[in-house]
Amino acid sequence: MSNRKGEIEDLIFGVHAVIEAIDARKEINKIMIQRGMDKALFKELKEALANKKYTLQFVPAEKLNRLTQKNHQGVIAFISPVIYHELSDVLADVFERGDIPNFLVLDRITDVRNFGAIARTAECSGVHAIIVPDKNSALITSDSIKTSSGALHKIPVCKTRNLEESVAFLKESGLRIVACTEKTHDLVFDVTMTGPTAIIMGSEEDGISAELLKLAHQRAKIPLLGTVSSYNVGVSAGIVLYEKMRQMILS
Repeated sequence: MSNRKGEIEDLIFGVHAVIEAIDARKEINKIMIQRGMDKALFKELKEALANKKYTLQFVPAEKLNRLTQKNHQGVIAFISPVIYHELSDVLADVFERGDIPNFLVLDRITDVRNFGAIARTAECSGVHAIIVPDKNSALITSDSIKTSSGALHKIPVCKTRNLEESVAFLKESGLRIVACTEKTHDLVFDVTMTGPTAIIMGSEEDGISAELLKLAHQRAKIPLLGTVSSYNVGVSAGIVLYEKMRQMILS
């Protein structure tokens, strides 16, 4: 999202500014580093990044120059406007409160506005947390927060380096894993979702990964009567989450 001066919001640039953000333990979505940047500056940045779990992306200088016209010194960091949560902590808190766990897993949902719209629906339908991979996923930016109508400030988002391991953890913790995919004959309306559940939604381009599909207890599809091949993923999420909420209310 651009401001009036043409700069992109939610980013900081320059080696020392980025190091200060790292030292202050700011929530950082990702760090872009210029290929072949000044060796002395890179060494200083590398030392600050040691033993830190940030998503790093090495890019040509032209990409950084498109993001800002100021002296970025070969590094730009995207600051998250929200704090990410640990999945195990959120699940433990849900169990301690005596609630029935209700989680949403987003596999490679990269469109910021789709992500924001899904978060809004998830918050309204009682989802306890959204789980996303740290790569190939939409960043939480001011634009996604606006699209979510502020829901991303209210619903925990858990970022994970290994989505399969996180889903396996939920499965081992007693949650029923439901994968929303067209690769099944079972309609979502016939799938029981009244107990502890984690619903997986996949990207519009590639769907849910084969690894995640293997972890699912059950697959569910939304019926189509028209000629278009699929729903928008935000609409699909709304349909599935509403069906789960309907089942919970009537159970």
